[in-house]
Amino acid sequence: MQADLNLLTVLDALLEEGSVMGAAERLHLSSPAVSRTLGRIRKVTGDDILVRTGHTMTPTPYALGIADEVRRLVRQANAVLAPSRELDLAELERTFTVQCHDALASSVVPALIGRIAEQAPGVRLRVLAEHSADTDDLRHGRVDLELGGGAPELPEFRSETLGTDPLAVVMRSGHPCTELDLRAYAAYPHVLVSRRGRLTAPIDDLLAAEGLRRRVIATVATVHSAVQIAAASDALVTTTAILCRPLIEAFGLVTHPLPAESPEAPINCNWHQRYDSDLAHAWLRDQVRTVVGEVLSR
Repeated sequence: MQADLNLLTVLDALLEEGSVMGAAERLHLSSPAVSRTLGRIRKVTGDDILVRTGHTMTPTPYALGIADEVRRLVRQANAVLAPSRELDLAELERTFTVQCHDALASSVVPALIGRIAEQAPGVRLRVLAEHSADTDDLRHGRVDLELGGGAPELPEFRSETLGTDPLAVVMRSGHPCTELDLRAYAAYPHVLVSRRGRLTAPIDDLLAAEGLRRRVIATVATVHSAVQIAAASDALVTTTAILCRPLIEAFGLVTHPLPAESPEAPINCNWHQRYDSDLAHAWLRDQVRTVVGEVLSR
C-alpha cells in the first residue's frame, strides 16, 4: 500500500485533539470525513488508535507510542512543502560558486568576500576562472552565478545587467605614443584579451571603415597576462577602464580614452531560474549588485 501523507496529518490531529470532532474542526473538515480517514488509518496500522471510554476517546498504547514521531513527520513535511521565507544569515552554512574573468575577480571579489564574511560568516565563496568554451556548469548547478559581458539566450537562464564600463587603451608609462588618435592607435602593436583566442574585435571594423588595420601580436585569455605584456613592451591593450583598474595600477600602466566611438562593455550577472526563489541565492545576488555598483561609482 502506498503511503498517504494525509493520513499522518489526520492522525496527528486525532492524537492531539483526542476526538473526531476536535480533529475535524482543527483541519476544517467534516466529522464523517475524519471518521472515514480514521477507518483507513486503522486498516493501515492494524490498531484502533482511539477507543471510546464513556463519553471520551482514549488513545491506544500504540497510538501513544507513535504520537511524537507522527508530530515530527508532519512538521517536517510542512517545512519541505512550505519553505521558510526568512533568511537567518548568522546560521547560513553554504558554499557559493561564482565564475568570472580576472578583472572582475580583482576588482569585485575582494569587497564581495568582505561583505559576505561580515553578514554571513558561515558562507564560503569559490571563485572560478572563465572557460575557453561555453559549458553546462550554470545549468547543472556547478556554478551559482556567472559574471561577465555575455548573457545566456535560453529562457531557463536569468540575466541582469549590473552596469557598464567604458573601454580604454592601456600602455606602459613612458610609451612613445603621446597623442592617441585612431591612426596612432593602429600604428602600434596590440595584445587582445579573448577567452576563445580570437584575433579580432569590434574595434577592427571601425578601423577598417577608416582604411586602417592594426597589428595583433598576441591574444591571451586574461587581462593580467595582457597588461603584463604591455608593461614590458610598446604593445597596446584595449580593455575596460574601471574593472581593470586594480590590474592597471598594479603594473604602473597608464590609460587613454579609446579614440573611437564604442559602446561601453556590459557587466552581466547570470543564473539559472531554479534559484529565482532561493532566499540565500537572492541575497548573494544583492551583494554582487551592491559591490559592482560601488566599484563602478568610484
